[in-house]
This record gives sequence, C-alpha cells and structure tokens, in this order.
Amino acid sequence: MGLFSKEAYAIIKYMKIRRTKSRLKTGISCLIALVCCVGIAYSAYRIIEWEIDSLNTAQQSAEIADNSEVEEVKDDEKTEVIESKDEPPESMYYKYIKMNLLDVDFSDLRRINSDTAGWISLGGTNINYPYVHTTNNDYYLTHSFDKSYNQAGWVFTDFRNKNDGTDKNLILYAHGRYDGTMFGTLKNIMTTGWLNNSDNFIVRTANDSENALWQVFSVYRIPVTTDYIQTSFNSDQQYQDWLNMLKNRSVQDFHTTVSSSDRILTLSTCYNHVQRTVLHAKLIKRRAK
Repeated sequence: MGLFSKEAYAIIKYMKIRRTKSRLKTGISCLIALVCCVGIAYSAYRIIEWEIDSLNTAQQSAEIADNSEVEEVKDDEKTEVIESKDEPPESMYYKYIKMNLLDVDFSDLRRINSDTAGWISLGGTNINYPYVHTTNNDYYLTHSFDKSYNQAGWVFTDFRNKNDGTDKNLILYAHGRYDGTMFGTLKNIMTTGWLNNSDNFIVRTANDSENALWQVFSVYRIPVTTDYIQTSFNSDQQYQDWLNMLKNRSVQDFHTTVSSSDRILTLSTCYNHVQRTVLHAKLIKRRAK
C-alpha cells in the first residue's frame, strides 16, 4: 500500500509538471503570436502611412508644377560668368556657361508657404522643386511644403545658410524617398547611366538674390558624417583644403577645378540609416536680381 502511494504520488507530481509546462508553452506561444500580430499591425500602419504621405507629396508636387512660373532665361547685361582660368580644355565648363538660367516667380508659392527660399533643378533626376528655409534642420523632415505633417518632408536649406548669394556652401537636404520624390532620385548620381551623361552635371537654382548655374565636381556615398556640411571657414587655405577633400572623395573625376574663390552647392540625402548620398557643384554663372 505504501509502495503504491509513492508511485501514485510520483505520477500525480509528473502530471502536474506536465500541465505546468504545457500552460507555460501555451502562454509563450500566445505571447509570440501577440507580438507577431502587433508587429504585423504596426508594419501595415507604417505602410499605409507611407503610402498616404507619398500620395500627398505627389499631389502637392503636381499642383506646384501646374501653378509655378518657371522659365529659362537668356543671358543679359546682368549675367555674370564666373571665370575659371585653370579649367582644363576637356572641361565641360565651356559648354555649361552657355546654358540658360532658370527664373521663377515665387509669388504664388509664398502664398502657400512664406518659408519659400528658392527653386532647384538637377539633370538626370526628378529633382525640380521649390525649397524652403527656416530656423532649424528638423521641421521640414516631417512637414510638407504647405506645412502639413508629412513624414516625406520637403527640400530645405541648412538653417545656417543666409540664402542671399554670400554662402560659401549652400546646403540643401531632403529625404531619399523610395518612390523617387524629394531627393529619392539623387541616388541616380552613383549609377553608370548618370555618370556617363555629361548633360547631367549641371544644377540650376533660383532665389530672390540670383539665378544660378552650378557645375558638378564631386559625387559620393559616405558613412554618416558632418564634415561635408561646413558653412564657415577661418581662412582661404582652410576652405581650399576642405574643397580638396570633397573633390578627392568623388567616385569620378569631373575634370573640374575648385578654388577658395568659388562658392559651392551641396545636396545631401540619406541612402540608408548609416550612409549619405552627396553631390557638390561650384557656381559658374549667375544673374543678380
């Protein structure tokens, strides 16, 4: 009887352990399923949010294009060609300085957004937008041109820039959207197709102080750093050393000289979470307003 009681006790104890383990496994399975459901729901929400932001951005871009007065203008007595005596004979500089500038009427755009600062267009990409300027580099990461909340953001200049024609380094940022909006097609500058077409190596901007033409001298992809977005320099030599660094980073030699007397334009966007796609161009022609 005693032996039977011990065996029965052992069986009961074993069954309790089995039930406990079973409940634990069931609980863990339920928890995993819940986490998966939450993850799927969150991913679905993010996808829907991304699609809505993309749709709103596309609609706003189309409306801006339809209502903006953007035109090419020929050179006149106010046009200034920035001399570059050291340009090699094979440089496209001599071709580019004959290109027309862009002129934009910002009246209607400023009725939508008083932060409107200018317009930018880059060959071989979809970049053809008004850009904005405010007191920080955060606001337009999550707000569209009409200042509505939008994770697609908008194209904006560095808050340190004056946008008055005196900036040594005029910097423009935007998200690298997968649908090609904003600076989503800036990634094209790293492709063979873009690099093999010299017609792409020109950027045109317009703002209240000038219409300008910029010749590309460096393109590259780089781990996240802030050394290329410097806006002030202690001396011409420091500026020249910095320009040499930017030029030496380029994945292609554009046969373009850059000196401390040059003003440059920088476009920057995220390639992924740890890398940036960057373009630099120097001013070669302008028309003061």
